[in-house]
Amino acid sequence: MVTQSDVLNVLKDAIYTVIISAAPMLLVAIIVGLTVSIFQATTQINEQTLAFVPKIVAVLLSLLLFGSFIFSNIGGFVTRLYETINGIFG
Repeated sequence: MVTQSDVLNVLKDAIYTVIISAAPMLLVAIIVGLTVSIFQATTQINEQTLAFVPKIVAVLLSLLLFGSFIFSNIGGFVTRLYETINGIFG
């Protein structure tokens, strides 16, 4: 029998996994965005692509750099999820 506590624990673990997996890319995007904004404010260049393109490139590079961490984090979540399902129904 699936209890409310089991469902809440799985949801809490899923939300935590998403936050931890997305954090490296979000932090890189924030740092690059802040740097580009400071550059635009000091040079008074108001070009839309100047803010957008560096962030996309930085996020893709951070995905390459932190991809193994993200994959292992999500893989660990799936393993814990299968163990939980096995514990409840098995």
